Amino acid sequence: MSEPLASRPVGIVGVPLDLGAGRRGTDMGPSAIRLAGLTPGLERLGIEVRDQGYVVIAAPETRTPGRTDFRFGNEIHRTCRRLRNRVQSILAAGARPLVLGGDHSIAMGSVAGTAAHYAEQNEKIGLLWVDAHADLNTPASSPSGNIHGMPLATILGNGDPLLMGLGHASPMVDKSNVAIVGLRSVDPGERRWIREQGITVFTMTEIDETGFAHCMRQALEVVTKDTRGFHVSFDMDSLDPETAPGVGTPVPGGLTYREAHLACELIAETERLLSLEVVETNPILDERNRTGELAVELILSCLGKTIT
Repeated sequence: MSEPLASRPVGIVGVPLDLGAGRRGTDMGPSAIRLAGLTPGLERLGIEVRDQGYVVIAAPETRTPGRTDFRFGNEIHRTCRRLRNRVQSILAAGARPLVLGGDHSIAMGSVAGTAAHYAEQNEKIGLLWVDAHADLNTPASSPSGNIHGMPLATILGNGDPLLMGLGHASPMVDKSNVAIVGLRSVDPGERRWIREQGITVFTMTEIDETGFAHCMRQALEVVTKDTRGFHVSFDMDSLDPETAPGVGTPVPGGLTYREAHLACELIAETERLLSLEVVETNPILDERNRTGELAVELILSCLGKTIT
């Protein structure tokens, strides 16, 4: 019988990337989260921390965007490939990966690594995508060409072949085991694809109508059905900007402080969390590292910290 996930060490890796975003600053997110007390917080929970440092990324000033519909695509591919390998190594060593972003394009590497590791054991993973945005654009549909709006599409097998090749297979995760929570900003092409593919989505409208706990429990049923467990990709812009001001792409009307913590506590209760990433913290836009500190609180909730 395999070791319980909750007792495993946590392998931290930072990915200081902002090439996928439309504005600079998320490259400083991993440092902001670390400086907010991440490692001491984990250790107080009795969790062994294995800090793997940072994925090496070329300075943006040394690279050109290239294609206007696929900005910095080659460099983002290199970064995600390195992250994929790092995540696989953490899992092979018996730890749970905790990835600190960086913009949301890094999710392609995180998910590729986790999915490949469990595929070697003939097991599937689920994917919980907590985000204000769907991130289901492709180079053909993206209004900006920014790749942080494309990772979920790529993971699900719809996008540029270079990035889809990061996974052990394409799609990396079965769409029936994917749930998006907190959605409130969707481009037209993404809306059509959600409807055509039948992706499970819980918008803020549905959350307001039926209650957050109900929606979150349904999402967790989706990502755990017939899977070994699930990866969580947590974009800090899923929270309302009043609560988390330092994010790459703020959208009003997001999750409250308590809803975000409830999400993380429910994730921990499943005891099926395989890997976790927190992305889009932008210290340039923050207020005295409020968002970095909140990111640490949410990570600790995902990994078992409770009020009592």
